Amino acid sequence: MALDPILEADLVAYVDDRLPPLRRIEVEAHLAVHPDEAARIMADLRLRDELRLTLTAPDAPGSRALADLARRLQSGLGRRRRLDVLRRFAAVGVFVALGWLAHEGTGPLAVRESVASSAPPSFVDDAVSAHRTSLLRSEMDSQVETPGFDPAEILSATAIALPETPRGWTVRDVQVFPSPFGPSVEVALADRSGESHSLYGIRPGTFEVTKPRTALSGDLAAAFWQQGPVAYALVGPAAERDELGEAAERLARSLY
Repeated sequence: MALDPILEADLVAYVDDRLPPLRRIEVEAHLAVHPDEAARIMADLRLRDELRLTLTAPDAPGSRALADLARRLQSGLGRRRRLDVLRRFAAVGVFVALGWLAHEGTGPLAVRESVASSAPPSFVDDAVSAHRTSLLRSEMDSQVETPGFDPAEILSATAIALPETPRGWTVRDVQVFPSPFGPSVEVALADRSGESHSLYGIRPGTFEVTKPRTALSGDLAAAFWQQGPVAYALVGPAAERDELGEAAERLARSLY
C-alpha cells in the first residue's frame, strides 16, 4: 500500500508516463483494488495510444477514423477528470492531424489492419529468452538449481504474484531477472512427462487485463496474458501450443 494517498494528479501522471517506477507500482496497487478507477484509466490509456498511433501511421487510410477519434476525444475531455494528457493531445494532436488532411486533400489517418493486429508484446521475447537460459543452466553441472521458493517472499521482493503450479507439474528452478520496470521472475517447470516449460512473470510498465493468447518463436511457443500491472508467459515446445493456451487459462484463473 502506498504511504502517500493516490491523488488525481498521480493518475494523470500515470497516464502521461511521468511517474517514477516506485510511484507507478503504488498507483497500480491502488488500481488493482479499485476496479472502477482502473477501468477508466485503461480507457484513457487506450485512447491516448490510439491517438499516438493515428498521428504516427504514415499511410493509414481514411479520414473517417480521425473524425470518430476526435468525437471520442471530445467526449473524453468532457469527463469529470479532464486529464491533462488528453487535453494536450486533443488540442495539439488532432488539429495537427486535421491540418495534414487539409494540406494533403485526402491524407488518411486510420489505423491499418496490419498495425492494429499487433505483434506479441516485448515481454514474450523476454520470457522465451529466460526459458532458453534455464535450459542452458539445466545442462551445466556448476549451476545449482533452486526448486524451493516462497511465493510470498517473491511477491514481497518483486511485487509479482505467481499462480499455482499446474497439478502434476514440478518446479525445477526459480530465477530472478532484471527488467526495465523492476525484477522479473522465471520458474522452470517440468510437466507430467518431464517436458521442460517455464512460467515468466514481469511488470511491463502498463496496466491491462488481457486473456491468454499464444505465439510461436521458432521451436517454442508462449501463451501470454496480463492481469493488471503484471504480465505472464507460459513457454514450452511449439508442438504443445494449444495445450499451453489451455494451461495458461487455468493459471490465470488461479490468480483470482
